[in-house]
Amino acid sequence: MKVIKAKTAGFCFGVKRAVDTVYKQVDTKCGQIYTYGPIIHNEEVIKDMRDKGVIVLRSEEDLDMISQGTVIIRSHGVEKRIYEKIEQKGLRIVDATCPFVKKIHNIVSEKSGEGFHIIIIGNPEHPEVVGIKGWAKDNVTVIQSAEDAECFTADRKEKICIVSQTTFNYNKFKDLVEIIMKKSYDVSVLNTICNATKERQTEAESIAESVDAMIVIGDKHSSNTQKLVEICRKACDNTYYIQTLDDLDLNQLGSVETVGITAGASTPNNIIEEVQNNVRIIF
Repeated sequence: MKVIKAKTAGFCFGVKRAVDTVYKQVDTKCGQIYTYGPIIHNEEVIKDMRDKGVIVLRSEEDLDMISQGTVIIRSHGVEKRIYEKIEQKGLRIVDATCPFVKKIHNIVSEKSGEGFHIIIIGNPEHPEVVGIKGWAKDNVTVIQSAEDAECFTADRKEKICIVSQTTFNYNKFKDLVEIIMKKSYDVSVLNTICNATKERQTEAESIAESVDAMIVIGDKHSSNTQKLVEICRKACDNTYYIQTLDDLDLNQLGSVETVGITAGASTPNNIIEEVQNNVRIIF
């Protein structure tokens, strides 16, 4: 009987930095602390912050309602106009945008300013992609699927710059880029998928291929966790997607000999350890 936990499971650099930023601001006791959107995609973490007095601004309308305090920009980043609006309101800004996401903002802003048509490969509804899109001018397209890529058209005179959501599936990114490249446009491709994301996906796939059951831990709204589930299910039929130990039926693992465990970038270590310890008990 064997339990294999992924070395890359749990908080990535950008998430840890964002979470630490919030708690540091709470400790300063310098007025009301807000985050623009959930700081990360993990309800357990958000609940703990809420218990410490942090208020999540869920929309621009929520932002309009406040006149003082500190607004912490979520790890996923925000559109340029939201950033400017917070400044114009005279609110104190603490930017917890992941540095890798911030780098994409700068690329998109620069290339868009040079006249490039920006293509963002990612989920158009994900806050990171919404934020990235908000740093480009009008000529911007979000592509999520092969169908989107096949349908994409642009003026032949346009230069195109392709970037990616940091947590997008690396292999899918390559497939979509290949479809676009076949259209013979003048294309510049910048693989902006975070290295930690790629490493996490690669390790998860490797473990899933070698075990009888795979457990993926992460919030249901976490894009990078959903990608891990997608990858693991292709490699292991018995893949379970849970947020906490309460979601796992340990009886389902009673007949297996090896179990793999990985977790999304927004999953705290205490949740991972609780799952790991309880899985070991049944063995």
